[in-house]
Amino acid sequence: MTSLNGKVALITGAASGLGKAIAELYALHGASVAIADINQQAADAVAEQINASGGKAIGVAMDVTSEDAVNAGTEKVVAAFGHLDILISNAGVQIVSPIVDFRFADWKRMLAIHLDGGFLTTKAALKHMYQTDGSGNPRGGIVIYMGSVHSHEASVLKAPYVTAKHGLLGLARTLAKEGAPHNVRSHVICPGFVRTPLVEKQIPEQAQELGISEDEVIRNVMLKNTVDGVFTTVEDIAQTALYLATFPSAALTGQSIVVSHGWFMQ
Repeated sequence: MTSLNGKVALITGAASGLGKAIAELYALHGASVAIADINQQAADAVAEQINASGGKAIGVAMDVTSEDAVNAGTEKVVAAFGHLDILISNAGVQIVSPIVDFRFADWKRMLAIHLDGGFLTTKAALKHMYQTDGSGNPRGGIVIYMGSVHSHEASVLKAPYVTAKHGLLGLARTLAKEGAPHNVRSHVICPGFVRTPLVEKQIPEQAQELGISEDEVIRNVMLKNTVDGVFTTVEDIAQTALYLATFPSAALTGQSIVVSHGWFMQ
């Protein structure tokens, strides 16, 4: 089995969906995982499940739009596990509406969670990843951002989401260059549609906005451009996150990895 023994991972938005799947897989492969989520009770519940299965996990309350909350949560992780090796910036929400009707408050909230959250968690993590070990060598680390196929192309009704996911590419590429001397590398995972609670919520919303049935949203909007008409799974994304976390060199740093059943090819 691929080993993450001795590694510590902080995963935001990990009380459900993609973050939870990554946390569970990382724990299975030996990592100590911090389940960071705005919902402390839900984060604790996932951590308890992982611990009951023989893994090591803690729940951490974290609002990724608050610098104080991010810094405090990150310090809690380091206090519990001693260091920080992997950050998965995964927390996100979705609001669908045409640009002409999009509330500015919702636009700002979307960018705050996806982009500000990526920046703030990265900045907090780098304080620890940029440190040196006892021999003076850079400790290093890996930062993985949860992008989307929408990091590369647009869809109607999703202006701030598309904008934010494009922005994460810029953040990751900058970190790849700045972090290289410190042995820190970065990646962006770009899933297609995954049937997480975030996507399930979109199906009736898009049906209403577009004036079509929910089945048509799935068939003609979400899966239309895949090669097999199949949703990407949380397991697909978790396995990709494991692959990147255990890759032996910086050969893939700054790159985005699209996982979409052929919806988008680069």
